[in-house]
Amino acid sequence: MTRTQTSRLAVVLFAAASALVISIASAQEPGKGAENAPEKGAAGTTSPLYKVVDGFKVGWRMMNGFRAWRAGACDRCHGANQQGLVGPSLLESLKTMSKEEFAQTVTEGRLDKGMPSFKTSKTVMDNIDNLYAYLKGRSSGQITRARVEPLEEE
Repeated sequence: MTRTQTSRLAVVLFAAASALVISIASAQEPGKGAENAPEKGAAGTTSPLYKVVDGFKVGWRMMNGFRAWRAGACDRCHGANQQGLVGPSLLESLKTMSKEEFAQTVTEGRLDKGMPSFKTSKTVMDNIDNLYAYLKGRSSGQITRARVEPLEEE
């Protein structure tokens, strides 16, 4: 086995172990799936994907997306600022990736590229829409820093 193969294997094993630990820890938290569903208005329209003020203050959905990002330890491969490390830059990927493609990638992983599946992580799966919204906000430039704070009125 080459050094590169060993390094990739170590990253995959570390990510899988992290996902398992997170999944076990999140199993002890009450579920939040239903309350994170998009809200429907009187005319049947959904609320905006995300709300950002001053480039870093966000609504509760995006805060939960940020928390899922941290819980999933996604920064270990994609970088603390989503700029990419051993994994690709999500700032670039999310510019063209659909919500469905994102959900499939997170749920099933891309094992051939070193990305583990997160389908056993309750925190990540319960917040997949919120995680997508957070990363879309980062990718669009509306969220100007990786660490966000909750809006005070929410």
